[in-house]
Amino acid sequence: MMITDAAERLMPARHLSRIRQVRDLLKVIARGGDDLAVAQRMALIAFAIRVVSAAIAFVSQVILARLMGNFDYGIYVFVWVLAVILGNLSCLGFHTAVIRFLPQYRAAGQAEEIRGLTWTARVFSMISASFVGAIGIATVLMLGDQVKDYYVAPLILGAFALPMIALGDVLDGTSRANNWPVLALSPTYLIRPTLIILIAIAAFLWLGGANAQTVLIGALVATYLTTVGQFILVRRRLGNLFARGRRQLHFKTWVVVALPIFMIEGFYFLLTNADVIVVGFYLPPERVAVYFAAAKIMALVHFVYFAVKAAAAPRFSDLVSTDRMAELGHFASQTTRWAFWPSLMVGGLAMLAAPLLLSLFGPDYLEGRIVMAILLVGILAKAMVGPAEVLLSMTGHQKVCAGVYALALTINIGLNIALIPLFGIEGAAIATAVAMSAEAFLLHITVRRRLGITQFVGTDQYGRLALRPAAEV
Repeated sequence: MMITDAAERLMPARHLSRIRQVRDLLKVIARGGDDLAVAQRMALIAFAIRVVSAAIAFVSQVILARLMGNFDYGIYVFVWVLAVILGNLSCLGFHTAVIRFLPQYRAAGQAEEIRGLTWTARVFSMISASFVGAIGIATVLMLGDQVKDYYVAPLILGAFALPMIALGDVLDGTSRANNWPVLALSPTYLIRPTLIILIAIAAFLWLGGANAQTVLIGALVATYLTTVGQFILVRRRLGNLFARGRRQLHFKTWVVVALPIFMIEGFYFLLTNADVIVVGFYLPPERVAVYFAAAKIMALVHFVYFAVKAAAAPRFSDLVSTDRMAELGHFASQTTRWAFWPSLMVGGLAMLAAPLLLSLFGPDYLEGRIVMAILLVGILAKAMVGPAEVLLSMTGHQKVCAGVYALALTINIGLNIALIPLFGIEGAAIATAVAMSAEAFLLHITVRRRLGITQFVGTDQYGRLALRPAAEV
């Protein structure tokens, strides 16, 4: 608002009305207490945190690659990505089920249900993640020589992080459900990666070097410190809202909702990370490092899509709830342009800057330019249909959306297994780009058949927007 006030004094008169509109809107978002203002404020804070976290993630990965060298960096990347995936999946959807039920219970004044829900989600996720971690450790030890010796200790360290990763996801969901965006996102996206890099630098200075095991120990410490701190703060805030008392458990009800969410989010989470895992199974750590660095840079392009997705979801929900289907089709068409053209621009800039960006990781990473170019094709294919999966979910078609994800994941893993032995990391990029393109095509067809909306960047916002009933398509 200070910026808009200053702009109001400096801008020409013809622009003052727009500046004032922006200023008034920001004031409403910053100070408003109604549901819309709260939602907008939370979305803006969340977006700001994700922007900062993207910068931290990129810088930290460059530093880690420089500190460890590409061999140990590749080991760390493979193990940590695997740990984050398994920790998230171990929640079995409870971290999102909390977001679904807690606001409902709060509105109805059902404090006993809130205490039961939050307690159950925390305990269940930790037990489930501990069980998965124990199975992982046992598997590594039983396989013996079939697991490369340089992976054994790192994999065991990663397994010990699973309970805290899962608990952190549940605490994230609990904070989101209570409109505490800073408490929800800061620990995972700001504090934990910052602690990891600080511990790695300290170890490098103290020990004269840093390998994968050292950094994973630091990641383990950072995860436990961050999650325990978040738990204390969340529990204290919940205690201020709801006094201690009896817990009411509706475990069956919660599981019925959590498991479909687990399927949808699980397929999507695996779809966005499967390539790194499969590369780690087939190729040496040095190749994993190059592939991950290239994918990390292209994730900055994909961030445009995630931003549009976050902005579109509340609008989709509002239009569907008020049965304004014509406006829904019009807005859906707009989101494709919001997603595609900025992605194309950012992607083009990323490719131009590829030699510089890759060289930050080290001289051995420059060959990642081909991987970046291939991945960009998949990202742009996804951007062409905009946030189609959000549109399907907001209109009650989440099950078919899960089916699309499952098919795309199958294509991704199958092609990775087939192409990596033949083409190396370029094969992994081809597999991922083809899977993303297939996902986009399937989502486009599904939206058109289910909703009668042509959601594609080539459609205009008037004459060529198909709004026919689904039966006619």
